[in-house]
Amino acid sequence: MVSASTQNQALSAILFLYKHVLELDLPWLSDVVRAKRPVRLPVVLTREEIRRLFSRLDGVNGLIVRLAYGTGMRRMEVLRLRVQDIDFGYNQITVRSGKGNKDRQTMLPHALADELQEHLVDVKQAHERDLAEGFGTVALPDAIERKYPNAAMEWRWQYVFPAPKRSIDPRSGIERRHHWHEKNVQRALRMATREAGIYKRVNIHVMRHSFATHLLEDGYDIRTVQELLGHADVKTTMIYTHVLNRGGRAVLSPLDTPR
Repeated sequence: MVSASTQNQALSAILFLYKHVLELDLPWLSDVVRAKRPVRLPVVLTREEIRRLFSRLDGVNGLIVRLAYGTGMRRMEVLRLRVQDIDFGYNQITVRSGKGNKDRQTMLPHALADELQEHLVDVKQAHERDLAEGFGTVALPDAIERKYPNAAMEWRWQYVFPAPKRSIDPRSGIERRHHWHEKNVQRALRMATREAGIYKRVNIHVMRHSFATHLLEDGYDIRTVQELLGHADVKTTMIYTHVLNRGGRAVLSPLDTPR
């Protein structure tokens, strides 16, 4: 079976061919209906499953997963977080250049603040050792690197979750620390899921799905959840209301309502 996106790509190519290459005007082509992508409900963990999962995660991987659930950030938004993006005074996190290249703010969970500060003490010590050894730079957005060439060594620009070892940056040839690798997180998450006896397909993005669903369960309005997730269109956020309202949670089985 050909996916909807593949069908739509083929249709776009045909339309381009006739309109821009062959320069033929075929009115009927505009009436061709594009394939609709099937609606896939997100995988969401219950609060009890979250508790069991977190009890089997520790270290940096555990902190990353808990932060993903506690903030609703996307996988790479967590991994690419910079020191300056965390505001412990206001208990908030600024997500820079998220999807759609937009900045947004989300909460910093009080439950993680102390642990995150302790983690940053270790990260700063590693950064200072790198500086003492003649390293300590970090990859920066191109515009920042051009305007502030020395910023790459500053503490505020360092990754919150740097790799445990330095490596050669293939783009620049510079030896530096990349951010923590997502494979490390997924490996730890897969093992913890199995140990917790959870039989759902769990990855770090499931933390974001669970964050949104649990906020809606707690009565927060959908516009607030939309802003926290960084969705451009509230329709994208509406998928989580389907998780709450569909199937077994929406109605009572007749077996449970005998007459």
